[in-house]
Amino acid sequence: MATFPTSEWLSALVEKLNSDQKYAQVARNWEGDILVQIDPGGSLNDQVVFYIDLWHGKCRDAYPVGIENSVKAVFTLKAPYENYVRLLKGEIEPMQALLTRKLGLAGNMAVLMRNVPTVLDFVRCCRQVTDAFL
Repeated sequence: MATFPTSEWLSALVEKLNSDQKYAQVARNWEGDILVQIDPGGSLNDQVVFYIDLWHGKCRDAYPVGIENSVKAVFTLKAPYENYVRLLKGEIEPMQALLTRKLGLAGNMAVLMRNVPTVLDFVRCCRQVTDAFL
């Protein structure tokens, strides 16, 4: 388990995604990378951005992205730190967060809507590696 949003948390997530048989099955057709932008708020003073490359039920790569880097991804999720905390604590559900704009999305929402089980299982994995927050 790890503290969100640290590099250790990201490493724990990669390990979870690549070892979780349920995720591998549910996400077997998923193709797309994600930038996760966590804006300052609460106890987070600086923006944190993670790049996560998801491909057919595996995480091929994941790393923190510096402000000076211009990484492109199929999807970008953007929200204040507090909204990610609420999502990871289970206080809001992923699709509800997207539809109510508590979690912003750049990318094709129709693709996410066709892959709701994959989205939900990805968030399940994120929740299972998180035991603390900054």
